[in-house]
Amino acid sequence: MKGILKFQLLLIGVIAVVFMVNTTETVAIQEAKPEVFEVMSPQKINVILERVYLDGEKSEERVQETILSMEDFWAFYQDWDLIDQNKNEMIFRKEVKDISPLLKINGYFGITDDGVLSIYEGTPNQEKVIQSFFRLDTSKLKSKQHSDLEKGIPVQNLKNYEEVLQVLGQYKAAQL
Repeated sequence: MKGILKFQLLLIGVIAVVFMVNTTETVAIQEAKPEVFEVMSPQKINVILERVYLDGEKSEERVQETILSMEDFWAFYQDWDLIDQNKNEMIFRKEVKDISPLLKINGYFGITDDGVLSIYEGTPNQEKVIQSFFRLDTSKLKSKQHSDLEKGIPVQNLKNYEEVLQVLGQYKAAQL
């Protein structure tokens, strides 16, 4: 009886060892299998980039993107707001904390015939108003300020734009 018991214990031990070895080999085989990825071909999409400037001007740039990785694509446009999309096109918008290139190059502060502070494309005598602000109390303006506004004050940059608005804001006419 002791011999049978020893044989049974030995048999149970061998079975346990074989089971453990098989389990370890199965796990190793499963871990060694390479992961299968579906490779998609690059996708082309039209992208519209809208920039909205502090002076209200908008610009639009159209580009065609070849998307190799969606993760890289979204990272590239992370500073933009997605406005609309379909399978062929995406529209992004960005608020630009600056005045538009048009104003920097060809914008002039001026005054209309009825005393409204405005920005013109070109000098005020060309009469192409692109933005109006407020009516000025022209009787309070210094003669040089009035003369400068009639000739046109170049916008040049954001700092100049803000300074002119601040200085002339003091001469805003009272609302009726």
